[in-house]
Amino acid sequence: MTTTPTTSATAPTEAAPFGGTLGATALTAAVPISWGSTYLVTTEFLPPGCPLVSGVLRALPAGLILLAVTRKLPQGTWLWRSLLLGTLNIGALFALLFAAAYRLPGGVAATLFAVQPLFVTGLAFWLLSEKPTRWRLGWGLAGVVGVGLIVLRGRVSFDLLGVLAGIGAAGVMAGGIVLTKRWGRPEGAGAVTIAGWQLTAGGLVLVPLALALEGLPSGLEPRAVGGYAWLSVVGALLSYPIWFRGIGRLPVVAVSFLSLLSPAAATALGWLFLGQSLTPWQGVGFVLALTAIAAAQLTPDVVRDLIRVRATSKGE
Repeated sequence: MTTTPTTSATAPTEAAPFGGTLGATALTAAVPISWGSTYLVTTEFLPPGCPLVSGVLRALPAGLILLAVTRKLPQGTWLWRSLLLGTLNIGALFALLFAAAYRLPGGVAATLFAVQPLFVTGLAFWLLSEKPTRWRLGWGLAGVVGVGLIVLRGRVSFDLLGVLAGIGAAGVMAGGIVLTKRWGRPEGAGAVTIAGWQLTAGGLVLVPLALALEGLPSGLEPRAVGGYAWLSVVGALLSYPIWFRGIGRLPVVAVSFLSLLSPAAATALGWLFLGQSLTPWQGVGFVLALTAIAAAQLTPDVVRDLIRVRATSKGE
């Protein structure tokens, strides 16, 4: 297995025209939509009581497969960078998400995670010198409200540790997204390579916690094996290379808004496959969340240009 050349140079953001950006956004958006299936798969296919083991089985096999395919290992500064990014984007994220899910109603946990675009906006200003705009800050708040309308139903109970875990999950993923954008990738390492490094590092970070707190899982039924295969193949092996490619091509704050698609997709899947009813307010929340996601991919100048072009075409 070869190693990448020693370099710490940050890869530049890949430029793309509006049409190319639109295609990259659509492809990247498929990732959080696929992640929205995690709740359905976990509750309907996986054995209960082993969230950390589930995190290991989701991340580590996918990471090792990608390492075997790319045959590249990090070296130099990318040894500790890969460990840190893998911990933020994979290991710590999974642990905090599962902690929030166990201590809070799913809707509350999803709503807390929806503050991630606001965290990314602040970190991007600090680390990337991307000046926050009122446009995206406003749509960030609108997205939180929209997700809240989608997932909050009935009486809501709160647990302090669960709330802190949910906010922490949003924070660590925001940090991972911004640092991934800041550091780019070393020469000769593509998005698939970066995904392999981070999935492997994140999975290895979770291994000692899983063994200490949960132990090895007993015999798995075919249903559980299929669930783990879905999470590992679709939820990690295929999705993370696309996700990291999107971070490289798109504005980092715009990418963060796409994560709002996960709770929306989870709610839609619950309605389709579990018979979970939707209220009119949830419909309003869907529209608001999707509008926030779409608006965050644009800027006011682009919106004005599109309106001007449309008006001109009508006048001809």
